[in-house]
Amino acid sequence: MSQGSLVHLLAKVGSRGEGFFAYVGGLGYLTLETVQQATLGLVTRPRLRSADTFFQMVRLGVKAIPIVFLVQFFVGMILAFQLAPVLGDYGQLERVGTVISIAVFRELGPLLTAIVLTGFAGAAIAAELGTMVVGEEISALRTNAIHPVRFLVVPRVLAVIVMTICLTILADIVSTAGGGLIHTYVLGLDPWQYYHVCIDALRPRDVITGLAKSAVFGFLIAVLSCFEGLRVTGGAGGVGQATTVSVVLSIFLIIAADCVFVGLFYFLNW
Repeated sequence: MSQGSLVHLLAKVGSRGEGFFAYVGGLGYLTLETVQQATLGLVTRPRLRSADTFFQMVRLGVKAIPIVFLVQFFVGMILAFQLAPVLGDYGQLERVGTVISIAVFRELGPLLTAIVLTGFAGAAIAAELGTMVVGEEISALRTNAIHPVRFLVVPRVLAVIVMTICLTILADIVSTAGGGLIHTYVLGLDPWQYYHVCIDALRPRDVITGLAKSAVFGFLIAVLSCFEGLRVTGGAGGVGQATTVSVVLSIFLIIAADCVFVGLFYFLNW
């Protein structure tokens, strides 16, 4: 199916009222438009400005580092506390690092980072764009022949994707370190043993799958939040509703996408 046919299909689906199909059609249309404008912005004028994307990366991602750090650090500690009694019963207490490293790099790192960013970045995007819609700033952009998707949506989508990947890497390291802290100072085991066990347990595919998930999660967060922000109606109340809906639906889609990834990797034996 060509891109033109797909766009026509989504537009047709989106015209069927205001229910589920209209929502799916509108979200799909914005997704295609975002990909198209991101591609065209690299080769045609007006070009995408790296400064806009970098600003959004700092605002939506860098400022989220403290909360991601704290959440993942405590998650690593919780995992170590929960695993120690079970593994100790089987005489495998030194294998705490094996379970923590694999669980964090494959699953908990990208998943929890995305959920944190949903409340931090997703809500901010929906509220900001919704306020711009209420203030008729989007209409002003169109009047000046500035494409709202290229100017507003694309930088935010790119920024959230990049920062989700970067924060996932940070989360993996911090969470594993949190488990190592309990391993060393509570369980009284050798820290170098924990380090070597973690390194031996990890495979390149464990890291790759986690980062692939984080990229998809970041895309879902950004596109859905932009869509909710751009469809705001009803003034300040509409902005608040769009913010709430963007957070709830983003978390749902992240978990659903994660389930699909896990099933796919299971059947592929990856």
